[in-house]
Amino acid sequence: MLSVKLKTLLAVAELRNFTKTAQQLSLTQPAVSHHISQLEEELGTVLFVRGKGGLKLTAEGEIAVQYARRMAALYQRLQQELASTENRITRLRVGITHTAESNLTTEVLAKCSGKFQGFSITILTDTINNLYTMLENYEIDLAVVEGSTNDRALNSLVLDTDFLVCVMASDNPLAGHAMITLEQLRKERMILRLPTSATRVLFDSTLRSLNDSPDRYNIAIEVDNIATIKDLVRKNLGVSVLPKSACVKELRRGELVALPIENLSLVRETRIVYSKDFAHPEILQAITKEYRKTLESYR
Repeated sequence: MLSVKLKTLLAVAELRNFTKTAQQLSLTQPAVSHHISQLEEELGTVLFVRGKGGLKLTAEGEIAVQYARRMAALYQRLQQELASTENRITRLRVGITHTAESNLTTEVLAKCSGKFQGFSITILTDTINNLYTMLENYEIDLAVVEGSTNDRALNSLVLDTDFLVCVMASDNPLAGHAMITLEQLRKERMILRLPTSATRVLFDSTLRSLNDSPDRYNIAIEVDNIATIKDLVRKNLGVSVLPKSACVKELRRGELVALPIENLSLVRETRIVYSKDFAHPEILQAITKEYRKTLESYR
């Protein structure tokens, strides 16, 4: 069981205020202060300092909170594993990227939730780096991400091989072409993901490998949300570069058109990443099988 002192630490780290923490945990403020003082004495370091906006974690405090979160996640996982063994109920926590949120992944996971009796899924959306941290801390069981990982503590399997395409409205003058050249793309108003996204990193780095630069393109809008990008493109307010898998529904309905970009190799893999001690291979098989079945239904 997670100690009351660690619970207090996590609450103070979130609320940055002893009074609010006391109210949330149904404790007195002196009790909250005492818990933190005890932890600081045990660990031999200062965990919080006072700042303008309230309490602020020290560098040592950040480390302590990271491990406290990991211990809390491990304890929750222990409870779930015991419940799964006793009642044959499996609870799965899956982290997905914003790209995966816009492709078939959420639909597939929803379908898989009915494959096993009592099987439930919690889906969290975050950046790739944060998802890897959550895997490391046992806050999630699986992550669906683009690209591969070099982390030896993790296993992965390919869910799909995808590629980036130029996406445009069906009434765009270029929509009837077999492809789009880089020269044509430079003349288009572009709506792209943020520079930190995996999609954008692949596009920008591929341009640079050809001695080209994103600065030579008319990037009018940068948006983190793929659904918003597709909506803007559908209204012919610009073109975008997106994974084809993120647009399968719109492509099938004829709302968008996807063209390959001349001279750009933009292939990438979508993978399920999980820790080496993940004990449910049947779930991995169910997800991959359902993904392929769903993808086929849209072709």
